[in-house]
Amino acid sequence: MQSKTGKVVLARLFEDEDLLETINLVANQAEVNVGFFNLIGTLKKAKVEFYREGKYETIEIAGPLEIASCIGNISLKKGKPFAHAHIVVSDEKGKAMGGHVKQGCTVGATAELVLIEAANARLHKKFDKKTQLYLWAMEK
Repeated sequence: MQSKTGKVVLARLFEDEDLLETINLVANQAEVNVGFFNLIGTLKKAKVEFYREGKYETIEIAGPLEIASCIGNISLKKGKPFAHAHIVVSDEKGKAMGGHVKQGCTVGATAELVLIEAANARLHKKFDKKTQLYLWAMEK
């Protein structure tokens, strides 16, 4: 599948906002149904997951934390824009940890989001019984 670049959305996330909820909110408000994003900033705490054999294991990381990298994509899940993100955070000593972003990542001072729309792409998440994950289903 190929797509053309659509709108570029820039957003600042504020202290105490939930990272994942806010990315979903920005995508929804901007009417970006398919796209990709990157984000930098700080977190008060992080909650990530590690996938193993059909299940996610939750990892909680105490802050304060720097977001060294957060990348992801947007596609439709149950008819609404849905962010799938992975993150790497570092502590005050530079120790890095990361995983699949889960609700419960609390923004620290700020976070800066760049969201880029894939204007003519049609992607939605469909449940896959084998992996127990919602995976991309591509339409032409």
